[in-house]
Amino acid sequence: MLEAGGHQGYVVGGCVRNALMGVAVSDVDIASDARPERVVELAQAAGLKPVPTGIEHGTVTVVAGGIGHEITTFRADTETDGRRAVVRFSGDIAEDAARRDFTMNALYADARGLIRDPLDGLPDLRARRVRFIGTATDRIREDYLRTLRYFRFSAWYGDPEQGFDPEALAGIAETLDGLDTLSRERVGQEMLRLLAAPDPVPAVSVMAQVGVLAHVLPGASVIALGPLVAEEQRLSVAPDALRRLASLGVEEPDLRLSKAQQRQLSLYQSLIGEMQSPAELAYRHGAEVAQSVLLLRAASFQQPVTEDALFGMAKGTEVRFPLSAKDFMPALKGPALGEALRDAEKRWIASGFTLTKAELLSDE
Repeated sequence: MLEAGGHQGYVVGGCVRNALMGVAVSDVDIASDARPERVVELAQAAGLKPVPTGIEHGTVTVVAGGIGHEITTFRADTETDGRRAVVRFSGDIAEDAARRDFTMNALYADARGLIRDPLDGLPDLRARRVRFIGTATDRIREDYLRTLRYFRFSAWYGDPEQGFDPEALAGIAETLDGLDTLSRERVGQEMLRLLAAPDPVPAVSVMAQVGVLAHVLPGASVIALGPLVAEEQRLSVAPDALRRLASLGVEEPDLRLSKAQQRQLSLYQSLIGEMQSPAELAYRHGAEVAQSVLLLRAASFQQPVTEDALFGMAKGTEVRFPLSAKDFMPALKGPALGEALRDAEKRWIASGFTLTKAELLSDE
């Protein structure tokens, strides 16, 4: 559509990077020299649906085949404050590339798959080297969230054998105070995305060393994170960002998590130090929560999850309490009924789930 209208059109950024790395592509962003109003005009003429999702910033979402594609006009920054930028439209792909964060994200591909690499990002991509465009300090001051993005990209796409770019770390160390200006929602989102990486330990450890972790998660400790990830990998357990966040030891992190996420995190944290057995954990909270708590306990004490613990967890997911309220009625009701049920359940759990219905009632 864009090329037929006499304009340039390129897929850009994450979709190009991921395709070249053999990683799944989640969305497709398109860059063009066409102005937003021209994109709307071309889309309508092509029988496609244009949605002005960010037209003041140059972005129009064009729906094709039921899928939304963000088309953004080439841009250059004219003013930044560390959180948002004032931009002007441009007809130059090199200017558009220069305002991006990392060289591996400044790759463009046309409709035939031909790569345009204005800033020499392909060698960095091939080497899995996360490198800021231009001067790291300048890029970070344009948007302080780029500090956290640097560590997230390093965890997902970097080569841990190479270590971390010294210039990037120097720029990050110079601009730590800028992290305090970020919204806690943005920080929370980035931290969860980082912690969901297959192995976030090198990135989070370096965050701690350069002072980033103390700014975004005061009081956090990385001591248990390495053992946790190692134990997850040993047992072939999928990464869980909230489980890993719990391992950092911050009881109430100010990350503006969703209510569901905060409940899950609080549950993990409350159960780590409790005396509930693996079987009771699984019975009361389900296999997934029990598994996460066992992993967190193992990481805290730097001891592997035992076969007995896994067996107990499996048993706890299968059993069903043999009594219900009607077994105590009409003799009991109200608070007394609830207390009798809870007491019987405790005795049943303490027996290793072996007491029968008749035995539980006869004990009454």
